[in-house]
Amino acid sequence: MDRFWRRVTALGTLIVSISLPAISAHAANIVELEVEGGIGVATADYVISGIEYAEETGADLIIINIDTPGGLVKPMRDIVQAILGSSIPVATYVTPAGARADSAGTYILLASHIAAMTPTTVIGAATPVSIGGGDATPPPTDDAEEEPEEPAAPNGTAMERKILNDSVSYIRGLAERHGRNADWAEKAVTEAATLTATEALEQNVIEFIAEDRTRLLEQLDGHEVEVFGETVALATANATIDVYEPNWRIKLLGVISNPEIVLLLGLIGIYGLMYEGYNPGAIVPGVVGAICLLLAAYALQVLPVNYAGLALIFMGIALMIAEAYAPSFGALGIGGIAAFIFGTIMMFDTGVPGFGISLVFVTGLALTFAVLIIWLVSFILKLRRRGAVTGNESIIGTIGTAMDDFSGEGKVWLEGEAWHAQSAVPISKDQEVVVLSVDGVVIDVEPAAEQSAGGAQLQT
Repeated sequence: MDRFWRRVTALGTLIVSISLPAISAHAANIVELEVEGGIGVATADYVISGIEYAEETGADLIIINIDTPGGLVKPMRDIVQAILGSSIPVATYVTPAGARADSAGTYILLASHIAAMTPTTVIGAATPVSIGGGDATPPPTDDAEEEPEEPAAPNGTAMERKILNDSVSYIRGLAERHGRNADWAEKAVTEAATLTATEALEQNVIEFIAEDRTRLLEQLDGHEVEVFGETVALATANATIDVYEPNWRIKLLGVISNPEIVLLLGLIGIYGLMYEGYNPGAIVPGVVGAICLLLAAYALQVLPVNYAGLALIFMGIALMIAEAYAPSFGALGIGGIAAFIFGTIMMFDTGVPGFGISLVFVTGLALTFAVLIIWLVSFILKLRRRGAVTGNESIIGTIGTAMDDFSGEGKVWLEGEAWHAQSAVPISKDQEVVVLSVDGVVIDVEPAAEQSAGGAQLQT
């Protein structure tokens, strides 16, 4: 009997020993997001939808790989709110080597449950930037000019102080939420301070430094984080990675919210509508132009834009068109190109990281479209001066051949057709005649030799 129970016990132990590894080997599901470039509306939509997807699929962890110079405040705050409201731990990982999480990226990193960096990456420089360009940090006062006994007046305008104080409070709150260095976070705003990965780890700004995702997951295995007041132990060994891709709408928004693409769309739209106006019934240029203009207008709603620059762009296009209509030996054309270049630079030169525009690109685009528009308008004017090319009026001046002898009325072979013709002089068969006028389906002709002779007499 004892032997029986010993066998039962051994069998149970064996079953447990087999089951436990299987249970412990249950792979965690990790949703991975990629954030690269300026933080804009498309980025916010992507991250928010990625977090929602992770919650719907019951993921155990969300990893946001980030490499950004910064971006717009509203999308950044939307991302931060989504992270803070996530029921799944979020790990923001600054990667690959040489990447950065500057400005808006610093806020996102500090808002995350786990902050990690790859060696040779940096974070910081979170000074707020006003839409008009320049940062909102008030300039320092000259201590030599201050009276020691009098309190110093606050620096900067009221709006600058408001923006700065709001940013400081916001970033300190994010740092304190996860027990990170709030004093350095404040310096990142007020002094544009930056840190390397090693310095960030030493100063308690991040929790991990990892060469790659594999090493990061090894360090995260067993790590505890707090989510909604509850402690959660991560199990990232043998985890399965689910890379979340943006849908077509987010991809489209990401493309058209690029300042250079917006500029191209706007110009294509303007030229398309111009061509449609010059050639009514072409249809395709008008449809394409309208679609491009609508896309550009939508993108301008989500981009930091200086509208004085936008006005200069339209002025430049108008001057280039005027050069084609009223040649000024290049004065209007050069003025239009200059206005276009300066307007483009002004329109997108807001100082917001990740939303600038290349001067080389703008100059090349301005010259290309200036040549195109001058050629297009000149070509259309030539077509108008040439006169009718279809209908009865188009055959005036053309040469035909008499089909028989006639004096008064007869038939003429003209452009592959037989026409009723009339002539004030006798016409011989196979004689070349020139069309003088058209009256319904009857043409008035005269011998071509006579017209040539008349022309010769006029020349002499």
